[in-house]
Formats: sequence, structure tokens, C-alpha cells
Amino acid sequence: MATYDFVFRALGLEDWCSADTGGDAPMSMEALVAQSSGEETSTSIWELPFPSMDALNEACAAFPQSRNVTLGLENGFLAVKDSMSVVLDPITQPLSWLLDGALYGILNTPWWIVIPLLLAIVWFVSKSWRLLAFVALSIGGLAFIDYYSYAMQTLAIIMVCAFLCVLLGVPIGIAMSRSDRMRAGTIPILDMLQTLPPFVYLIPLIFLFSVTEPKLYGIAIILYAIVPVIRLTDLGIRMVDESVIEAAEAFGMTDRQKLYGVQIPLALPNIMAGVNQTIMMSLAMVVIASLVSAPGLGVLVLRGINNLELGVGLVSGLGIVLLAVMLDRTTKAALDRVNAAQKG
Repeated sequence: MATYDFVFRALGLEDWCSADTGGDAPMSMEALVAQSSGEETSTSIWELPFPSMDALNEACAAFPQSRNVTLGLENGFLAVKDSMSVVLDPITQPLSWLLDGALYGILNTPWWIVIPLLLAIVWFVSKSWRLLAFVALSIGGLAFIDYYSYAMQTLAIIMVCAFLCVLLGVPIGIAMSRSDRMRAGTIPILDMLQTLPPFVYLIPLIFLFSVTEPKLYGIAIILYAIVPVIRLTDLGIRMVDESVIEAAEAFGMTDRQKLYGVQIPLALPNIMAGVNQTIMMSLAMVVIASLVSAPGLGVLVLRGINNLELGVGLVSGLGIVLLAVMLDRTTKAALDRVNAAQKG
């Protein structure tokens, strides 16, 4: 007999349990031996299994197994898949256009335009000759070993996804800072997005969108990377000194004027820190997104793993590290300038 037979006997559910199997299912060898000896098999308390769904199913075939839970979730998702696609496809299609446009633009523009333009942006943001030299040497080194196009693809995807994360995340963070109710409802969602393993983001998206559509990996990157900019925007605005807010109110400022004239400028260091973290998380997700056709250096990493090409994997990994350092140092230099301007 199964371990938890006594539960269903005590509840008087023997007929319900046997109805699923017709009541004449073959007995196990252990049960036959116990019946012939006139004894019931017993399980010691040391070996007693947890009363899980599968353990209860062994005692009662009509009781559902744990697989029924996951199967029900799959069937429920597939049942609403078409309806969700009808709604989500038009909304997310601009993301595919943005990614396609960025990739086309950066790959079809000559290197002697792209590289000086990137260096000009770095100089404008940082005003640092050392950082400018490092970025120039890094991009030049990647181009010298013919990894230029892969690096530019990765950079284009990060630029689009990070821009959209900031465009969406900063307003959400502002709204959270102004409403405790919205903050209480949003924090659990952010916690879930931050703790889900990166691969899990891809599972429902693969069912919703074609693997060849850029929005598949674009949505995965945005969902994974948007959390820091939301959290730090909310935190930065909430950390503004209350006395400063009272002074602004004393001067007759409206809520909009206080937000744009006082709170956002004072919260800018936190917001920039969130942008930095968002860019770093975008870069991390780009590598994983190569599993669903995201182009760039992640494709070479995947190729090195699949084909056991050690050199390709290590060099492409080094390229990702260089991109990460370039982006990190550039955004931190911008943050330092913002802090210096506020202190001045």
C-alpha cells in the first residue's frame, strides 16, 4: 500500500480514488506480499516522504500529479497565445524597426565615420584624454582582428535597449516616487524581474514571437535591464532633502516645477548611476540573447562553446569585457561631471 493511503481512507474517498483506475489496477509486488502475509507495509517516520502531489498520487490515482500543474500552465498560456500576439505584435513592432535600423545604420556607415563619431561622444561626455585613448585603442584593436562588425552590432543593440530602458524607466521611477500605492504595487514586479534567471525571460517570448524577430531579444534585454534605472530614479527623488522641497513650496512652485526644477536635478546622480547599471545589465543579457538570434559578440561566444573553439570564445569574451569597460567608464565619467557641477 502507498504511504498516504490512510489519508484517503480517513476521508472516505476510496471510491473516488479507485474510480480513476476502475478499482482493479494491478497491485504492486510489495502490496501482494503484504496481502499474502496478512500484514500491511509500513514506512518508518525516518523514511516518510513529504506529502507532495506525486506522493499522494501514489496513494490515490485520481489525485493530480505535479506535472498537471505545469501542464495546465502551458495549456493556459497556449490558449491565450494568439490573443496576446494580436495585441502585443503591433505594440512591439517599433522595437524591431529600431533595432533593425540601428544595426543597418552602424554596419553600413563607413568605419572612418563611426569610430570618430563614437570618440567624439566619449570626449563630449567625459572630457578625458585618457578615456578617449583607451576607447580608441579598444575599438581599433577589435577592428584590427576583424571583430569590428560584431562589436558594433553589440553596441547598437545596447544603445537602443538602454535608451528605451531610460525612456520607460525614468517616468516609472518618478511615478513611484510620487505615489506610495504605485510603489507598493511595482516593487514586487521589480523584485521578480531582478531575481528571475536570465534564461527564463526567453521562454514565454519564444512562444509569442518568431525567433527571427529582433523584438524577441529586445524585449528580453529591456525587461532584464530596466530595473536599476527605475529603482534608483525612485530612490533619488525620495532622497531629496525635505527642507529643499519646503523652500520650493514657499516660493510658490507647482508640483511640476518642483519636479523638473528641484527634484530631478538633485536626483540626477542616482539616475545616472541607474543608467550605468542598466547599460551593464543590457550587455550581460546581449550575450544570452544570442541564443535567440541576437547578433554581435555573443554569437561568437556561443560559437566557441558549440564548436569548442577556445580562441574564438576567449577573444570574443575579451571584446565584451572591453565594451563593458568602455561603457562603464564613459557613464561614470558623465556621473562625475554631474556631481562636480552640482557641488560647484
